Amino acid sequence: MRAIGIVLAGGNNKRMRELSNKRAIAAMPIAGSYRSVDFVLSNMTNSHISKVAVFTQFNSRSLNEHLNSSKWWDFGRKQGGLYLFTPTITTEHNDWYRGTADALYQNLDFLKSSHEPYVVMAAGDGIYKLDYNKVLEYHVEKKADITIVCKTMPAGEDVTRFGVVKVADDGRILDFQEKPMVADSNTVSCGIYVIRRRQLIELIERAAQEDRFDFVKDILVRYKNMKRIYAYELDTYWSNIASVESYYRTNMDFLKPEVRNYFFREYPEIYSKVGDMPPAKYNPGAVVKNSLVSSGSIINGVVENSILFRQAYIGNNCVIKNSIILNDVYIDDNSVIENCIVESRDTIRANTTYIGSPGDVKIVVEQNARYSL
Repeated sequence: MRAIGIVLAGGNNKRMRELSNKRAIAAMPIAGSYRSVDFVLSNMTNSHISKVAVFTQFNSRSLNEHLNSSKWWDFGRKQGGLYLFTPTITTEHNDWYRGTADALYQNLDFLKSSHEPYVVMAAGDGIYKLDYNKVLEYHVEKKADITIVCKTMPAGEDVTRFGVVKVADDGRILDFQEKPMVADSNTVSCGIYVIRRRQLIELIERAAQEDRFDFVKDILVRYKNMKRIYAYELDTYWSNIASVESYYRTNMDFLKPEVRNYFFREYPEIYSKVGDMPPAKYNPGAVVKNSLVSSGSIINGVVENSILFRQAYIGNNCVIKNSIILNDVYIDDNSVIENCIVESRDTIRANTTYIGSPGDVKIVVEQNARYSL
């Protein structure tokens, strides 16, 4: 493909609450065995984009460890590759990334030294499958300056946490509002952009000269009436996980056969870093209904409508319902967990009860007694 890829994975927000205390949002576990960033990286490699840069910043340790080998997404090659860019103190820059445009500016040499004519930029917190070649073809056909992948959300969906757009019949974006107080459209930006590389360099340099740091507010919104900005409508599954509610709902969507089949049984595939672990073990007395159970897990109790990530242990007489159990969680005997997200490496002591509600999912964070001194 005639484009380089940029993954914006350095952000953080308070909507994730305790879940973002130890990891970047792009590193959030998804569907039992994946991370959020796996989806955008898989889309890049499936679109034959061979050169991809990931910009990380907030709580990046877990994300960097996940990306320490590029072979899982087939970026281990002589031409191209996977690049990680974190804030670096230099004679010119001595601060963190102050926004997405500033992150691009601090790594402008990457864009200038590349030869591909186009850039595909995408956020690391989206769960979707997309052939970016189709977006690029649309971009060229419309003679657009910038193309934004958009999604029309169901009626009644709260879209005020997204960028909201108004689109003309020919696909041109008439208006762009970033996280409006009141939305007058239900078409949102998916955080995926196609732009000519040289134009991006020019816009980023101009924004830096004017002390503007955010790609959306200081470029997309500011130039909406000056540049030819078009919307590419996405009509397949897309979800953004940058809030506790949406993260919980997205994971629960993978309990639906049609969503699982779409992501994991239909071409192209989604790739992730693979760990060497034994298969899940179901001991006598275990009852599992409509759940995803990952490798290394041991089940003794009842698990219903839940997702268990790697190395989860469910003790005797435990009841786990409508919950997400993250990696390396130990739940001791006679415990009840309903409508909860249990943080990774937690130890839930025997006879413990945590019950949330469908509208108010409880986040459980406990000390891991197995590793304490």
